Amino acid sequence: MKDTIISRCEAMGLRMTGQRRTIAAVLQDSHDHPDVDELYGRASARDPRISIATVYRTVKLFEEAGILDKLEFGDGRARYEDAEREHHDHLIDMHSGEVIEFVDPEIEQLQEKIAQKLGYRLKGHRLELYGVPIKKD
Repeated sequence: MKDTIISRCEAMGLRMTGQRRTIAAVLQDSHDHPDVDELYGRASARDPRISIATVYRTVKLFEEAGILDKLEFGDGRARYEDAEREHHDHLIDMHSGEVIEFVDPEIEQLQEKIAQKLGYRLKGHRLELYGVPIKKD
């Protein structure tokens, strides 16, 4: 079983207050890519004492610790996801802002092939595709 955000924070020696635990739980339960405002809304629904400043500080702490990945999709909003999630790429709908996660074995193989061709062993990558829906007749 994969470690939780809370267990990874504790293993790193981060002080986990009740509010940090709530924010971590919200992040753990998120299946999307929330920004700080969305995290604040979800966390404050669980604990009304949480301030937006606490969410900002906690997200920054988790990001600096390598617990969260910060994602920027060109819409001016930093979004976050668990750094330990299984690898996936993103397709961003430029009209709605929806972020679609996908994995394509052909793309993965092609990236490896390109790295090797250029004399590198690929250690990681991040792929973001930006598109608009195709109009159906």
